[in-house]
Amino acid sequence: MTMHFRALADAIAADGAITPQEILSLRQTGWSDGVISPEEAEAVFAINDRVAAPTEEWSDFFVEALSEFVVNGLEPKGYVEPSQADWLISRIDHNGHLDSLTELELLVKVLEKAVNVPQRLKDYGLAQIEQAVLTGEGPTRAGGALEKGNVTAGEVALLRRMIFAQAGDRPAAVRQSEAEMLFRLKDAALAADNAPEWRRLFVQGVGNYLMAFSSYEPLSNERAAQLEKFMGSATPSLLGFAARMVRADIGSGMRAVFGRKGVSPDQNAALASAAEVTHQENTWLQGQIDANDQLDAYDQALLDFLKEG
Repeated sequence: MTMHFRALADAIAADGAITPQEILSLRQTGWSDGVISPEEAEAVFAINDRVAAPTEEWSDFFVEALSEFVVNGLEPKGYVEPSQADWLISRIDHNGHLDSLTELELLVKVLEKAVNVPQRLKDYGLAQIEQAVLTGEGPTRAGGALEKGNVTAGEVALLRRMIFAQAGDRPAAVRQSEAEMLFRLKDAALAADNAPEWRRLFVQGVGNYLMAFSSYEPLSNERAAQLEKFMGSATPSLLGFAARMVRADIGSGMRAVFGRKGVSPDQNAALASAAEVTHQENTWLQGQIDANDQLDAYDQALLDFLKEG
């Protein structure tokens, strides 16, 4: 971290205000090479802790700079290491919750930007939304101006982005624990004036868990690091050969799925199997529906969706 960046960060943190020109200076002095160092990341967080009224320009810089640091700060790029996830949680957590929408947006952006993250990072973010709905406190609750027990349009949008983010142990698909969280929120907000988008997300989210097919699994951090090291040391001729092989594999895969002959028998079987609710899933679903001792309108909408599917 340059001395100018440190002095600028200290000055901003001292008066609790930041101007567009100071944000530009931070970009020019701390991010001129496209890399945020650990010391600079800590300094950016220190500024955010002291800024009394974050502007849109500051929030954009904060999210952009720190998501880049967390997601691409260590090799292999795109894979958030457990140490990075723990650091991020420790910096945004204030006795079990985070305080600002800027910090929440950073967390969501990391989930959207990364190839893979430790599942606890995604779980932490979802817990912040659930806590806000249940208690009426948190960054999505407009400083406590909103009543607890209802799901707002902003919370629906954040939930959707987090649940269907590519990072996590079930990329772009809903896990059982996430589907159960949707049921808990549904029961807690059943009689409330919820955002119209909430019922649709509930039905789509639980329906995705029960019926979605996903064959994609991200490489492990270790395997990604091995491949990145190999590609970094490979000769140009070998890289050209590898690129041709990748294109050939992609082409054959695309033809298998979208070509004139349609999907393969194995793919058809996998899709059909995923779309069918199993006995175990049906037992789970019945238990979730019975939790509030009634078949409510949200449950009925979900059952109608499953029947149509």
